[in-house]
Amino acid sequence: MRVTRPMLALSGAVAILALAGCGSGGKDEAAVPKAVTGSLEHIAAEAECEPNMQTDADTIRQAICKKGKEKYVLATFATDRGQREWLNSAKDYGGYYLVGRKWVAVGEEKTVTALQSTLGGTMEEGSEHMNPGGSHNSGSHHG
Repeated sequence: MRVTRPMLALSGAVAILALAGCGSGGKDEAAVPKAVTGSLEHIAAEAECEPNMQTDADTIRQAICKKGKEKYVLATFATDRGQREWLNSAKDYGGYYLVGRKWVAVGEEKTVTALQSTLGGTMEEGSEHMNPGGSHNSGSHHG
């Protein structure tokens, strides 16, 4: 874990610099706050979740969170590349993903959509064939 904390601190500083100059200015994005940054515990606290830690490794930290009756997975990554590789593999199984800088929340569409108003981030969706009737068919925004 000694690699994880310095990497997360560095990622927070990089994310602040990157977010300062980013944004497409689209109308739909005005209601979405800047994506939070930090450790899994910090992001979970922002989402008012007490994380049930499942994986605590140098490259990925993963926990289960609850929001009311709904459960979702919150994961943080040591590198952007590690996050993207994980997402590319996970999306083959369908699902809904709220993606921030080096973190992902995965769960039911309504759960991760609700989290977006607190955590910021960009909505992504897994493979269409795994999400029959999902947002691929309804023209929702994908970031």
